[in-house]
Amino acid sequence: MPASQPPAAHLPHPGNAFPDDEYPDGYTPTERDLPVINRGDTLQVSVTAPPDPASAAPLVGQGPGPGPLYVVGDVHGYLDELLVALREQGLVDADGRWAAGNTRLWFLGDFTDRGPDGIGVIDLVMRLSAEAAAAGGYCKALMGNHELLLLGAKRFGDTPVNSGAGTATFQAAWLLNGGQKSDMDRLQDVHLQWMSRLDAIVEQDDHLLLHSDTTAYLEYGDTIEDVNDTVHEILTRNDADECWDLFRKFTKRFAFRDEGGANAARELLATYGGRRVVHGHSPIPYLLGEVGTEDADGESTGPVVEGPHVYADGLAIAMDGGVTMAGKLLVQQLPLPH
Repeated sequence: MPASQPPAAHLPHPGNAFPDDEYPDGYTPTERDLPVINRGDTLQVSVTAPPDPASAAPLVGQGPGPGPLYVVGDVHGYLDELLVALREQGLVDADGRWAAGNTRLWFLGDFTDRGPDGIGVIDLVMRLSAEAAAAGGYCKALMGNHELLLLGAKRFGDTPVNSGAGTATFQAAWLLNGGQKSDMDRLQDVHLQWMSRLDAIVEQDDHLLLHSDTTAYLEYGDTIEDVNDTVHEILTRNDADECWDLFRKFTKRFAFRDEGGANAARELLATYGGRRVVHGHSPIPYLLGEVGTEDADGESTGPVVEGPHVYADGLAIAMDGGVTMAGKLLVQQLPLPH
């Protein structure tokens, strides 16, 4: 974001989106300086740091059958950081081209907003999808709440929607949550079509992959296919209020963090399959109650994120390393090492 532009949280709100600075019910934006409550009573199980990427062999020339499975947390426009993280895992070469043979790669959503080049991120993922398919693997992506937000801002702009907390608009919510004018200016039909066709949930190798750490998916169907079909039907109908309600529910978070969190994860797994929920959306520092520390000289440092965060009795894996708050953009092979 240009230095002369005020932070997104302080931009004017077209349509008086959030009267008295109130957010719609269940709406929790993430900002670099958003305070968190220390969750000292929450079971925290840390994962050992991934091996030195320099010693990892590139994943090329795999044999027949499905290749290894990787997931990527929230990118939010940080294209350079994404390319570095993919190279460290041997998934792309020095030129950013697919180098992982028949590897399976899933992005967990939230490609744009806050960071400098959201459209560049989408373009990269679309290109890697074609290159991976040609190599016998695949690169796929899930629907995040920021995809819904960008779609809504483009489709509906300042059209008022029933937010449950006064008048709101997609345009205002997009600006409030780090919407970048450069992304909107470069947004093309091919990007809109690609985003609108993304699935919301998928099961891979006993891992239930989704974007948001919420049980709201249960409101859209009893099977993975039903959920994805329902989301696509809502976007096809193009009703502003209906799309807003979908976006609002996809912004809910922390379903697996506190007391009852393990049971919430079990409910999703029992309904859709899998043995572990893998999600993005809520930055790991928020789940851990950490937003940064001060060193001996009083200098503030970003949160330390070494890898995915396993919690909820081992049933949930958080993959948003908090790249928007000076954390880490996570690319991780599944299953996790024990």
